[in-house]
Amino acid sequence: MGAVTALAGLLGAGVGLGLVLVWAGWHGVSLPRRTRASAGPRAERATLRLGLAAGAAVLVGAATGWPVGALLAGLAGWGLPGLLAGPKGRAGGLARVEAVAGWAEMLRDTMAGAAGLEQAIVATAPVAPLAIRAEVATLAVRLDGERLAPALRGFADEVADPTMDLVVAALVLAAEHQASRLGELLGSLAQAARDQATMRLRVEAGRARARTSVKVVLGVTAGLALGLAVLNRSYLSPYDTAVGQLVLLMIGAMFAGAFTWLSRMTRPAAPERFLAAGHAEPAVAHGVRP
Repeated sequence: MGAVTALAGLLGAGVGLGLVLVWAGWHGVSLPRRTRASAGPRAERATLRLGLAAGAAVLVGAATGWPVGALLAGLAGWGLPGLLAGPKGRAGGLARVEAVAGWAEMLRDTMAGAAGLEQAIVATAPVAPLAIRAEVATLAVRLDGERLAPALRGFADEVADPTMDLVVAALVLAAEHQASRLGELLGSLAQAARDQATMRLRVEAGRARARTSVKVVLGVTAGLALGLAVLNRSYLSPYDTAVGQLVLLMIGAMFAGAFTWLSRMTRPAAPERFLAAGHAEPAVAHGVRP
């Protein structure tokens, strides 16, 4: 009987989706196509989480008849992908820090061959590290019709990485004040970036145990709830009343808060950028002297 109810709920969700598509076609609503701008990783993750939330809410609501259960299932479908996500995104951040270090060393070595800063940027664009190659290529193209300092500030906004802000601050000071010792400073910044990447790797290794614990707790909790719903449905019958729904809402809120806290414990705080507001060049580039 439960399987039939779940199937009916799934079919109802399909009918609802069909009605939405018919309404969109009738009113001439154009659906977004998959492009680089609209179908990025963030948009794809949001679409996946929205689909999981809607599906979980429909199935749980149809199987139990609990409005609060459907709400909690939808919240779980939205939040679980983030809780269970592996270190892929963090690995991408480490790769970008390494790429910043590699590009700074490329600029240093190219400028050592009597090349100017703009010429060095253009020369390194085709061979820049893959994680920032597209942004460096855009910077090289932008230099044809824009001054170096504004182009570098726009480049920093595109990369949006605190480590790159350090490199860009040094390059902007060099561009505006004809600074010396830029190669030495770029080498120091590259070494600092590599040290930061090494430190992040050690931190991630320590947080791997905490992420495993979060997954174990989630699995045990979900398994217990599913087992009670399938094997001993009468045990959950008190939640069929209005008071039971209120109690279920309180329990769900406590679990949601606990899981959110556990998730934050496994994620390091992202460092803030200092070129994002006002494009101010800080004193970290004091090694560049006019």
